[in-house]
Amino acid sequence: MNSGIYELGVIIVIAAVFGIIARRLRQPVILAYILTGALIASLGFFNLGDKEIFNTFSELGVMFLLFLIGLEIDYASLRSVGKTSIIIGFGQIIFTVLIGFVISLLLGWDQITSAYVALALTFSSTIIIIKMLTEKKDLNSLYGKICIGILLVQDFVAVIALLLLTGIGSAGAGFSFIVIGETILKGILFFGLMLWLGRKIIPHLFDKFAKSKELIFLTSMAWCFLVAILTVKAGFSVQIGGLLAGLSLANSSNHFQIGSNMRYLRVFFSLIFFVLLGSSLVLSNFTGLLIPIILYSLFVIIGNPLIVMIIMGTLGYTKRTSFLCGISIAQISEFSLILVALGFKLGHLSNQIVPLVTAVSIITIIVSTNMMVYSEQLFRFFSPYLFIFERAKTKETEIAGKDSWPIIIVGYNRTGQSLVKHIKKEDVLVVDFDPDTIKILKENGYHYILGDISDEEIFDLVDLNNTRVIISTSSDFEDNMTILERINKFKRTGFSIKTVFIVENEKDLKFLYEKGADYVLLPHSSIGDFLGKVLETDPELKNISKLILS
Repeated sequence: MNSGIYELGVIIVIAAVFGIIARRLRQPVILAYILTGALIASLGFFNLGDKEIFNTFSELGVMFLLFLIGLEIDYASLRSVGKTSIIIGFGQIIFTVLIGFVISLLLGWDQITSAYVALALTFSSTIIIIKMLTEKKDLNSLYGKICIGILLVQDFVAVIALLLLTGIGSAGAGFSFIVIGETILKGILFFGLMLWLGRKIIPHLFDKFAKSKELIFLTSMAWCFLVAILTVKAGFSVQIGGLLAGLSLANSSNHFQIGSNMRYLRVFFSLIFFVLLGSSLVLSNFTGLLIPIILYSLFVIIGNPLIVMIIMGTLGYTKRTSFLCGISIAQISEFSLILVALGFKLGHLSNQIVPLVTAVSIITIIVSTNMMVYSEQLFRFFSPYLFIFERAKTKETEIAGKDSWPIIIVGYNRTGQSLVKHIKKEDVLVVDFDPDTIKILKENGYHYILGDISDEEIFDLVDLNNTRVIISTSSDFEDNMTILERINKFKRTGFSIKTVFIVENEKDLKFLYEKGADYVLLPHSSIGDFLGKVLETDPELKNISKLILS
């Protein structure tokens, strides 16, 4: 048991318990890992720092974490999210760094410490944001796509920052212009080499030789460690090696399988990294850090969203899209923790900064996660005060075409696409929040509104007097209730509009009918009813060819 097996077992058991609790409370599992370290250190079970194996596991955890981040980064995607996301992303980074740097100087930190902290405050958590957007089914929404664009820009800046810092640190000569210049040149060459290998050679080798899951896992592990060794020889850190190894495999056709195989290995080793961070919180001296922690947390939770909202409002987005995007990035990320941990290891930061940033991370992750869960309620509460962040004419809510249509379809997904084929273009208006969908509608000559139907202001843009039918292809219950409540109010003025909805379960179906919906589809049940009626009239399916749609 002297090798650390006992300690490792205790860590995993406590982390598993905290992980279950965090899941139940809808909190990120990273918090469970940090709290595990804090509990172990506060109760004095053992000193994690005394075991060299845990420090090794911690470094491997960061390496595998960055390997997966590199594997999932596609810088070609910056073109697909458009220049708007790039402008917002770089604008957020520039203003956050400048304001964070000034706050740090006013708090009495030196310039190097202020630069580290300011940069750490700019990075938002990719893991948390994508998880929350996926759970809310907003990944393809307008604000969701802008968030992804911002994260791509932040990842790009984080990669450059880590390359520079590890190169400067290995040179051991401080922040001289000569060292910085040499590091930039060396970093560009090494980075370029990895990207070239990743495009021209490595993916083809993996596609050719990695024919089984075991071999794909083994070769990807071997490549990760090989690149890590080369980066250390080149004067960078082993963690940067993991990042570059991931980047070089991002174009492989097996990159999804590689990521799936490596994900749980990353979970195990990165667990130790975050546990060590948690233990450092208890073992650290927080004297004089309470005010900085509060100020930095408030800046990330309030200041970062305000910066994004101002930029997006200036670019012509609605206050709702700006607000939802702003609160989504109101936390600091794993990159931030890795950055300050690296700065401490290189001797650039004092032992106060890592626990300070870790504390800010815990606070902002907890608050921002709950802000995203209750984003719609928060928007409705703050909406009357957000007009200053919105232009009189926004790019989202401009209507293409006339202002009155007999049929309105909400959502141009697979169901919406099938519906519009059977309706005259001049009789239908499509409402959708996906910019890529709007491009398709525009190219095909349909009338459209770019916006989210859960934003009640969308209804103010449409004259419903001549509308006969509203069809919602969204299965989101809150969206459907927003539509139904607004139409019910309109019906009370004497107009008749039929409403059709799609739901995911019988509970929602029953509730919508109770609230006055005219027709509600439960896809699997409706398909069964349709086929049942077909079989009832034509048991041998002699006329089945008539059912086939072109």
